[in-house]
Amino acid sequence: MTEFPLDRSDIAGVVLAGGRSQRMGRDKAEVMLGTDSLLRHVLFRLSPQVISVAVNADAVAEDVPAVPDRIPGKAGPMAGIHAAMVYGAGLPAITHVVTVSVDCPFFPIDLVARLAAALERPSQIAVATSAGRSHPVFGLWPVTLAADLEAWIATDEKRRVRDFLLRHDVTEVAFPLHPTRASLLDPFFNINTPDDLIEAQRWLEALRI
Repeated sequence: MTEFPLDRSDIAGVVLAGGRSQRMGRDKAEVMLGTDSLLRHVLFRLSPQVISVAVNADAVAEDVPAVPDRIPGKAGPMAGIHAAMVYGAGLPAITHVVTVSVDCPFFPIDLVARLAAALERPSQIAVATSAGRSHPVFGLWPVTLAADLEAWIATDEKRRVRDFLLRHDVTEVAFPLHPTRASLLDPFFNINTPDDLIEAQRWLEALRI
């Protein structure tokens, strides 16, 4: 049993959508999968899991707050996670923020509940895994880590999410592959290229059957 219970009212959600999208060649948030944009797919999954939701980007087409990076220079996903922490810290009663990636439209609908249940201490971070692989941008972060993360980004040249996690108390939560009529889908399948988008369309159709 968890010693540090969290519920939906303690947690804000932020979609990380501020990347350069170089391999896709266009803004991933606006890429269409079926009849909806990737951003809309992700918001549909995330919104019921948290008390409020925003998007880490300079601007957003959907009716949700945009949370731009506070650290200049497109410093990578950790800058987006930092912006998410600062956003969450500015909301009433929010102790944690969950981040998800805009290019992963099939992530679990129980992501936040399972990450929250895994926490044992207020300072602990929870991140998702599947099929033996870690997905650190799918994490539940204490908003009190914002200042530490900002200082780390300023001094670490590589700015890899995993390197920051090594500095902190982290628990990993394993999520199963999702059965479809076609085969097993990794819920953290991500879309980086046009070929990935074609594959995602096949998964979308398999899930709807």
